[in-house]
Amino acid sequence: MADKKKLDDKTKALPKKSPKKSEDDDVVGKAYDGRLMRRLLTYLRPYSLQTGLSAAAIFFKAASDVMGPFLVKVAVDTYMTDVPNPHPSWLSRQLSPVPMTGITELAALYLGSLLFTYALEFLQTYLMQWTGQKIMFDLRRQIFRHIQLMQPAFFDRNPVGKLVTRVTSDVDALNEMFTSGVLAIFEDVFVLTFIVIIMLRMSWLLALLTLLVLPAILYATKVFRKYVRQSYRRQRAATAHINTFTQEYVSGMAVVQLFNRERRAFDDFSAVNYENKQAWTDAIFAYAVYYPVVELLSSIAIALIIWHGGYSVLHGIVTLGVLIAFMQYAQRFFRPIMDLSEKYNILQAAMAASERVFKLLDTEPEILSPTTPVAGDKSGRIEFRNVWFTYQTLDEAQMARVASASNDDLRTFADIEWILCGVSFVIEPNETAAIVGHTGAGKTTITGLMMRFYDIQHGQILVDGVDVREQDLNALRRRFGVVLQDPFLFTGTIADNIRLGSKWITDERLERAADEVNVGDFIRAQPLGFAEPVRERGATLSTGQKQLISFARALAHDPGILILDEATSSVDTETELRVRLALSRMITGRTSVLIAHRLSTIQTADSILVMHKGQLRERGTHQQLLAERGLYWKLYQLQYRDQETSSGNLQEGQLTDAISS
Repeated sequence: MADKKKLDDKTKALPKKSPKKSEDDDVVGKAYDGRLMRRLLTYLRPYSLQTGLSAAAIFFKAASDVMGPFLVKVAVDTYMTDVPNPHPSWLSRQLSPVPMTGITELAALYLGSLLFTYALEFLQTYLMQWTGQKIMFDLRRQIFRHIQLMQPAFFDRNPVGKLVTRVTSDVDALNEMFTSGVLAIFEDVFVLTFIVIIMLRMSWLLALLTLLVLPAILYATKVFRKYVRQSYRRQRAATAHINTFTQEYVSGMAVVQLFNRERRAFDDFSAVNYENKQAWTDAIFAYAVYYPVVELLSSIAIALIIWHGGYSVLHGIVTLGVLIAFMQYAQRFFRPIMDLSEKYNILQAAMAASERVFKLLDTEPEILSPTTPVAGDKSGRIEFRNVWFTYQTLDEAQMARVASASNDDLRTFADIEWILCGVSFVIEPNETAAIVGHTGAGKTTITGLMMRFYDIQHGQILVDGVDVREQDLNALRRRFGVVLQDPFLFTGTIADNIRLGSKWITDERLERAADEVNVGDFIRAQPLGFAEPVRERGATLSTGQKQLISFARALAHDPGILILDEATSSVDTETELRVRLALSRMITGRTSVLIAHRLSTIQTADSILVMHKGQLRERGTHQQLLAERGLYWKLYQLQYRDQETSSGNLQEGQLTDAISS
């Protein structure tokens, strides 16, 4: 209790920095939703044979389950009492009149029914578990494929932890429904039905006594389900919070440690973890109360059976075998009722999970290839025509206003925060263009729009002479090779990270690309060479090494248009010399767009585009822009002059000498 009070006090004192609750986390779900269930059952269609066999196995297993007490009743009434049975069953008339022989026959039937039940249970369990795994496989493939189709704006709005929960926990909940939910409910219903029919045929009065406590059990079940429903909602929200929080802080652990924020991060995690623990504790309390209540009520029913059944046996109303069978049936009758309560939670979890999963699958990608795409001329020409762009999601009325507005009108729209304002320029084939400007000027946005990661609200963007909205997305993006400031490497080998699944890249081409960007010698120095393992995000490699591998990746795919987004801003001087050598080779024969702050990559560009507050303010060569003494000249004075003085314009021979020394 003292520990709990401490944690309570600590979590109350903590600022609630847990991840923001998503509206999806609040989806509780009905115990049964016909619309969702019909959609879920479509995933069973490819496995209808296995499902049908499982359903048949469940039916016969339920019938076999209720045979045991009936066989005991026949044995007692036929061979173990002196009172003749006034209503012998069909089975008792088929048995041997010799007591031991007849009992042996009944024992064999009892054992046979048990073996038959076990065989059916194995068949049903194996088939449904196999089917459940197949459905999970299919569903996860569908979800992941759908996520791949989504535009970058979708990932801006949806945290990684939430999407991971959809692929993992939510699909697991659906698997539990398929394997332990729907068909198991049918089994419980079949068992209850068979038991009620048998009990009514044996003694309707004792059957009514057994069912006398049923209203109380149903009321207890209703209260239990209501309580667990709320607890379940909190569990789902807390689980999503933990996934999101853990993913974010594990990814940023270096920053946490750098600023000595381990204790604060631990306290924040404790608060989120406490929410999860408390939700589960409340559910455990509900189970701890509910099951003993049902056990107590079932014991009352059995006591009533013994009381009235004993009276009936003494007065010859029912036989001793009937009384014994009723006691066994009563015990078996209440077990499926408790199981149904558990299945209710499984169904509710599955309905909530399916609602979240289908909401994700029903989210249509905003950027799709046109029905009849137009192929470009592969010239590498890029043109922006009066492009206006915002990251805001505009409604139909706003889009209609934007489409018909002039440039002067667009600037007056106070409800729209423009990132690009009427940007127009042309980058000719094989030209190297640099884009510079202060942070937030729209430099990276321009390159993202070229590859149609976002759709513009006004204007036109042409790549290879065709509007990007008229081109096939895969064909358009294959034209580009991109190297980012923060290179991303996947778990695998160095060769895998250069190829990225492109089987047409031969070993020879791969090694040539690595050599051309001056990283081949480093790779060959590794114990396994190009087969050297790469850990998650390239954790065992330096930033410069990862950057050079990214250069090799871009070069191996031989893009028609090369984009370098701050590709040299975080590398050391020696690596920059290597990169500059690689750049001179990479940009030859292709259109290149460089976003950089370093003078070494700006001075050699054929043209420099100067962006300021979303507008193209200046354009020209390095010397032309300096001569104009405008915005670029001011940037040069602030950022580049010292760098130019220290580095200068080294020739390739000098760079080679510098690297080799």
